[in-house]
Amino acid sequence: MKFSTDEIRDLVVAWLALGAAFAFFFARVRSPAGLMEFVASMAFLRALGVSLVTVGVAFLLHELAHKVVAVHYGQYARFKADYGMLALAVGGGLAGFIFAAPGAVHHVGRLTERQRGLIALAGPVTNLALAVLFAPLVFVFPLIGSRGVAINLLLAAFNMLPIGPLDGNTVRQWSTPVYLIVLIPSVALAASVFFL
Repeated sequence: MKFSTDEIRDLVVAWLALGAAFAFFFARVRSPAGLMEFVASMAFLRALGVSLVTVGVAFLLHELAHKVVAVHYGQYARFKADYGMLALAVGGGLAGFIFAAPGAVHHVGRLTERQRGLIALAGPVTNLALAVLFAPLVFVFPLIGSRGVAINLLLAAFNMLPIGPLDGNTVRQWSTPVYLIVLIPSVALAASVFFL
């Protein structure tokens, strides 16, 4: 699998921007003076590090999973960052809300409906697997473990919604049983983390 220079740049910029956006969001800094003080502190570096390892990894591995499966099916596939949405994510993090759509993997070539469904399914399934991998870290690095589990379950559940360009819509069009097999535990697990 190959990555162009532009694609590597887009992946790095998306990873860093998401890390910063979530670091600002979780810090809840609301004043310009407080922001400057926060950015100049070790607390910012710790928050950024936690966000890069949890949120950044969750989003980027989700997208790279789409690429891996698309390439497996003979597609030309490339991650392309959405710089406007990345700016919105960072601005939103500063303002106290998060909406993160860092970009997407675009692929070209002929596909069956099943192949399209499997490419779409790869992202949410990767997030479910990452949630399992982060779970044991709760006992060693509680913040990283809990945030890694929560973010990955939220991403899996959100992306399995059957609307618009989300993965769930493509999976549902291919196979309703597969869609339900992934959707139901994704939503149940995400709800258990956020509402229990």
